[in-house]
Amino acid sequence: MKFDESLAVITGGASGLGKAVAERVVAAGGKAAILDLQEAAGASTAAAIGATFFKCNVGVESEVIRAIGAAREALGGINLLVNCAGIVGAGKLVGKDGPMSGAFFENVVRVNLIGTFLCDKTAAALMQTNAPNEEGERGVIIHTASVAAFEGQIGQVAYSATKAGIAGMTLPIARELAKSGIRCVAIAPGIFMTPMLATLPQDVQDSLGKQVPFPARLGKPAEFAQLVQSIVEIPTLNGETIRLDGAIRMAPR
Repeated sequence: MKFDESLAVITGGASGLGKAVAERVVAAGGKAAILDLQEAAGASTAAAIGATFFKCNVGVESEVIRAIGAAREALGGINLLVNCAGIVGAGKLVGKDGPMSGAFFENVVRVNLIGTFLCDKTAAALMQTNAPNEEGERGVIIHTASVAAFEGQIGQVAYSATKAGIAGMTLPIARELAKSGIRCVAIAPGIFMTPMLATLPQDVQDSLGKQVPFPARLGKPAEFAQLVQSIVEIPTLNGETIRLDGAIRMAPR
């Protein structure tokens, strides 16, 4: 699929990885719709880069259906979904204040994993109506997993569970949607410079970056967006979870 012909819906696009993807889509000549719960930031980002914005809680099915439907109308179609919405959900199974509550765990699953599923199935149903290109392709769905799916650290029990689930459903979705010419690929980022990490002291940021074998620094959101473009443009990338991590393997803590 040609990246400059992207009609992209990007969840969590108000900041961080999602924002970088939206910027790259628009800069290439495509169209982007940002879905985010952060209304002020989402509207500001969309206005700054020439995208559209729709407030959406990805964990609520009715909101996802409404927002993706509205985005499709605004863009004149949808052929790319990039799932970047998510929460950290840090917490121990049994912490100093006692066992993790079921409600806490459930909320992380609701936003990260169920939210990705809801966006996938809603977008896929719309992509199936697209006219295929010369290779029979109708669309691309991209997940954001994490290296925590494979090497979850202490305190990441909920987060790691959701990211492993996202990686795990990538291949079944790719296999199911193959008949419709829709691909599904996941990216598993390592330690990236996001708004949350940017609030940490510089020495802490440097320490985190030095844990990466090469390059010994935090990942850049623009690098994530660059991989999104490559996935869109290379048809044989399908059903895979790609680590984007500088060869880091996370320690227990």
